[in-house]
Amino acid sequence: MTLTKISVTSSAKSSRRQLWFEKIMALLVLLNYSLVIFDLSYIPLRDFWLQGRVQIYLKIGAFEREIPDPPLKILPFPVTQYYDWVKGIEAYRETEHYLNLVNQLNDAIEQRITEPGNESQVQQIENLLEKLRHESVEMIAQNPFQVANKTGTLERIKNKMREHIFDKKDGSAKEAFTIFWTQENFQKNGLRHELDFFDEQIRPLIETNYFRPVGENGEPVNNFGLIDLPFFLVFLVEFMARTWSISRRHTGVSWFDAMLWRWYDIFLLIPLIRWLRIIPLIIRLNQAKLIDMKAIKKQASQGFVAGIAQDITEVVVIQIINQVQSSIEEGSIRNLVMRRNVNAYIDINDINETAEITKLVAHLIVEKVLPEIRPEAEAFLHYNIAKILTQTPAYQNLENLPGVKSLQTQLTQGLVSQLYQSLSQGLEQLLIEDQKFNELLERLANKFTKTMSTEMQCKQSIEQIEELINALLEEVKINYVQRLSSEDVEKILEQTRALRQEIN
Repeated sequence: MTLTKISVTSSAKSSRRQLWFEKIMALLVLLNYSLVIFDLSYIPLRDFWLQGRVQIYLKIGAFEREIPDPPLKILPFPVTQYYDWVKGIEAYRETEHYLNLVNQLNDAIEQRITEPGNESQVQQIENLLEKLRHESVEMIAQNPFQVANKTGTLERIKNKMREHIFDKKDGSAKEAFTIFWTQENFQKNGLRHELDFFDEQIRPLIETNYFRPVGENGEPVNNFGLIDLPFFLVFLVEFMARTWSISRRHTGVSWFDAMLWRWYDIFLLIPLIRWLRIIPLIIRLNQAKLIDMKAIKKQASQGFVAGIAQDITEVVVIQIINQVQSSIEEGSIRNLVMRRNVNAYIDINDINETAEITKLVAHLIVEKVLPEIRPEAEAFLHYNIAKILTQTPAYQNLENLPGVKSLQTQLTQGLVSQLYQSLSQGLEQLLIEDQKFNELLERLANKFTKTMSTEMQCKQSIEQIEELINALLEEVKINYVQRLSSEDVEKILEQTRALRQEIN
């Protein structure tokens, strides 16, 4: 008793340790897959990781709007400063130089405001404005956003500038930038107002541009393998150790068979299709009891059944009926009748089963059934005989005579008792072993079968039977199969779920 208790306790502790190991590995796979998804979505979502702002640009026909306006700030710091190196992303020189010129212009204007007597600042501001006009025209003509596949961003910049200068999105974007970077525009619309417009509307769009070099393999630089390598090594060691352990624990299972046993873990070791690591992730989370796949599996299977049950039911049933019809058309019924008439009957046990079954049923009826139902049977016969007598014209004329009604009752009861007794005795005769009776019964059965087969061999009868069976099957297809295929499968599944709940 003590040894058994110790063994059970040791097994429970081992199971708990195994479960904790499964949980740790499942969480490690979850962390790795989160990094994989982040890496795969980094380029498409880099604008968000750069500025931490959320804004949706909607354009439906003539309707255009940015929602919300201004953008909603979510991230407190740019993630790009920590992750751009993974993708090999660098600042694009032309656009970075353009923004540096704007920064220099802001510094010169601030210095001009703080030192109004310094006339050299005026010339510096004018030189910076001229450079910005030239750089703006070059930016529009050269389209430095094309390398990062962000030509749409340049279009938004041009539209914003045209709308700001011309109050419409038509016109020359080059002319709009040329007008914007002038002293006259700053004096007309306000220096601070114009610079704030650029910093809030234009600068964030220009900042999203970047340069990503191409590696020797012809693909853009991607250093994610350096991040994924530690996970790969852990998964590889765990896979080799686990499969080796499985091959040792199970007889007849080779190491390669054990690897196939854990086929889903192979996706953790393939760097080209990292997104498929969702498969081992889900399986491991379920094995570690961090998620419950039973409900999901049940709903998925029920959805699958609901989707194909109707088609399968109709196809299978119609196919069966078509096969039966084909067999009939090929003469299966005719061949069956002919064969039964020609071939000799083979008796495997020297027993006439038909006669024995008849006697067995008679024995059951005479000894068990008839004595039990005699009161109800006599009452039934008495009622029907009395009813027949009362409807007879001759009896109706005698009914009013004294003593006739009581005589009718006595006669009826006697007749019913005699009939029931005769029936019982007749059935009892079947229980008596009678060779002559058996021979006559067998001759009757054989004669009936032979006559039936002979008459059915008539061409007209066979053809009529085949036509009727085919017509019946066609009606079944049209009426019942169609009705079955249009049955509400969801109701059937609901009934199935209700039955399962009752069983549980």
